[in-house]
Amino acid sequence: GDHAAALAAYTQALSLCDAEPERAVLHRNRAACYLKLEDYAKAEADASKAIEADGRDMKALFRRSQALQKLGRLDQAVSDLQRCVSLEPKNKAFQEALRALGSSMHEKMKTMSCTDSKVEQMFQILLDPEEKDVDKKQKAAQNLIVLAREEAGAEKIFQSDGVRLLTQLLDTAKADLMLAALRTLVGLCSGHRSRTTAILVELGAPRLSAVLGVEHEQVSLAACNLLHVMFDSLKEGLQKDFRGKEDAVVLDSSKDLKLLIKHLLELLALEGASAHGRDNALNLLIKVVPRKSPKETNNSLSLWVIDQGLKKILEVGSTVCGAPGSLPVTENSRMSASVLLSKLYDDLKCDAERENFHHLCEDYVRSWFEGHELAGKLRAIQTVSCLLQGPSDAGNRVLELEGIMDSVLSLCASVCEAHQLVAVEALIHAADKAKRASFITANGVSLLKEIYKHSERDSIRIRALVGLCKLGSAGGTDFSMKQFAEGSTMKLAKQCRKWLCNETIDAGTRRWAVEGLAYLTFDADVKEEFVEDKAAMQAMFHLAKSEDRSVLYAVASTLVNCTNSYDHEEPDPQMLELAKYAKQHIPEQHPKDKPDFVKRRVRKLLTAGVVSALACMVKSENPALTNSCRELISRVFLALVEEAEDRGGVVAQGGGKALIPLSLEGTEVGQTKAAQALAKITITSNPEMAFPGERIYEVVRPLVSLLHLQRTGLENFEGLMALTNLAGISERLRQKILKEKAVPMIEGYMFEEHELIRLAATECMCNMAMSKEVQELFLAEGSDRLKLMVLYSGEEDEKLRRAASGTLAMLTALHPPICKRIPQVTVHWLEILQALLLSPSTELQHRGAVVVMNMMAAEREVAEQLIASEMLEILSVLAKDKDKP
Repeated sequence: GDHAAALAAYTQALSLCDAEPERAVLHRNRAACYLKLEDYAKAEADASKAIEADGRDMKALFRRSQALQKLGRLDQAVSDLQRCVSLEPKNKAFQEALRALGSSMHEKMKTMSCTDSKVEQMFQILLDPEEKDVDKKQKAAQNLIVLAREEAGAEKIFQSDGVRLLTQLLDTAKADLMLAALRTLVGLCSGHRSRTTAILVELGAPRLSAVLGVEHEQVSLAACNLLHVMFDSLKEGLQKDFRGKEDAVVLDSSKDLKLLIKHLLELLALEGASAHGRDNALNLLIKVVPRKSPKETNNSLSLWVIDQGLKKILEVGSTVCGAPGSLPVTENSRMSASVLLSKLYDDLKCDAERENFHHLCEDYVRSWFEGHELAGKLRAIQTVSCLLQGPSDAGNRVLELEGIMDSVLSLCASVCEAHQLVAVEALIHAADKAKRASFITANGVSLLKEIYKHSERDSIRIRALVGLCKLGSAGGTDFSMKQFAEGSTMKLAKQCRKWLCNETIDAGTRRWAVEGLAYLTFDADVKEEFVEDKAAMQAMFHLAKSEDRSVLYAVASTLVNCTNSYDHEEPDPQMLELAKYAKQHIPEQHPKDKPDFVKRRVRKLLTAGVVSALACMVKSENPALTNSCRELISRVFLALVEEAEDRGGVVAQGGGKALIPLSLEGTEVGQTKAAQALAKITITSNPEMAFPGERIYEVVRPLVSLLHLQRTGLENFEGLMALTNLAGISERLRQKILKEKAVPMIEGYMFEEHELIRLAATECMCNMAMSKEVQELFLAEGSDRLKLMVLYSGEEDEKLRRAASGTLAMLTALHPPICKRIPQVTVHWLEILQALLLSPSTELQHRGAVVVMNMMAAEREVAEQLIASEMLEILSVLAKDKDKP
């Protein structure tokens, strides 16, 4: 009945056996195991190998027919069964199976013919201009979408001339019909490369690009989703293990990918395209062009996009809103362009590739700066801003081009608000790179103060203030490195909060107030005043939930500062003394950055509703939610769950759900911080309530990641504690932990020197021992697992003894063969069991008694050894003790 063990045995035998007849038998038997384990694709493959060796092998033919039937390939299954019947005509099992399969095929044919008529009917309703029943049309559209989600339904639509009919729906230019067509096409393309290629040929990349650029926002978003699915299908090929026509066709997707990307790049610079269509195109390029991981060696797609489309991306980044002939953009467009440029630059592998990127950027800036008078200079400066927010190395290079900095400074004094905005923003972004831009460090403060004091426009003043904030925060959290006179930082922060709360100012301008606070909150006095200002906190949270996603990083930075969740190392006392002796600068912590102050600030943020704001930020699909931004949010969450009593509130407001994607995507540090926050929640909360439904299974992988050797001792400990809780809930969770290969890591920590980590690992193993697979590990040849558990049951540390003896009690009850093995692992086994029974701890006595009882019941020889010792006398004494339960 142990099919997994049988499978392992047959696999091992195949690795040792070279003789073809024996290998055929092993493949046939392994196919039976795969059938029992419901892995039908592998069962079919193994049975086929047995049939290749012997075409008259009836068992292999029958097993392959069963696998093919489950895979839905009924015609091939019938063929195999007919062969079985011809080889053994009197076999009733074969005859019955063939009859049942024939009946099943008849039903399928009936259903398919019914589906054919339904598909035709749905298209008739949708394409009939005389049909006025809106509900009927909506129902037909919904049915079509639902049908396309199933593989059989998608194939039926495709085979029934569905793509041509869906194209007609798209060409109606009616939003509801276009949405139905696009969502149906998503089902047809999902995970199916050949269908995707055929659909791309039928629809054409220009049509898809045109639909993406329409004014209707929902239609554009649906087209974006379709294109994303098409990219995935073209890149990955078939995700499901289909055989047949697909295997016979070798498809080269690179041309199709480049064709789609070429049209997306053209859409960016197309004047007739809508603003959100342009944003969707940028988002798609961010998702599909750069490599997902540095381990992928091929960055040719990024190089191709840089050569073919860098200038088109810069067209969006250089757009000056309100200028004659400017492209329609949203408040997020330029940020999206910066993110895309940054990802493309990061995807370059050598200096030659980076140098080419720099030259293209410089040529583009020069093309606008030279010979286009004022409008061209504004475009050039806007491009510099875009690059400084993205690939800052490229931004600093173009900033140093002749005349650029002079133009920025002269335009800062412009009487035209739009021109002044462009120049001041460029100056601010340059100030962010103050170490590289020495001129701004030396002269920026006086220039920005001049603008801040004398400008009559709030939109200009607020930006100048942010520049001052950036330059003023150069000392970071170092209390002794104040850039401004005493009280100036507080005045700037007060003005930022005032603008932030002023709802008469547009959201795009108020965002800059948050940018200012992101820098000023390095100062603990500013943090304290900010968390006392409920209106300012609420205004910031409201902005974080708004459509302007470019504010995300500033909000996250402000919250990291307020919760002190940035990295800070305690300086070595000896190094401090040396620094004092050498008269070197020594960083000082602000008195209000001590733990008690931080704890109070966290409580005030929680009361103000910070968790719902963070959860909303995480849901964003916008490119502004960069990996760096994710890391900042993860840091804040970890600070929010530091105190056990706050964790329930964080979960109730959606914190648990938001942490799962943060722990699976982003920087390594960000993922680890989010995983640690999940561990803290899992340790002190009921995991089934904190992560209801299927969500609890998504928590396992992040928790297992905390067991890796590069993690800190605290992260290891909390990961083990959280997994202990999960392992005690259900077999399905234990199987998930096993699947994530956590058991070897848990075992490793059972040898850890740190007693708390060793204890946590042993407790985790105790709960994992309820799984049959783990029980078998304790009987594996050459393994010391059982010996370790017996020896730990005799340790001085009572908690460790309790965990180890609990594991022994569990193992001996659930897997009797272990009882026979215990006397073989150590000569001290009897005295360890006796010590458990004689312990003053009732819990240890109970565990010892259970182990002895299980061993007595399991094996006569072991029972005789126990009776021959002093065990009976000890048990008799315990039985007479009325004080014991």
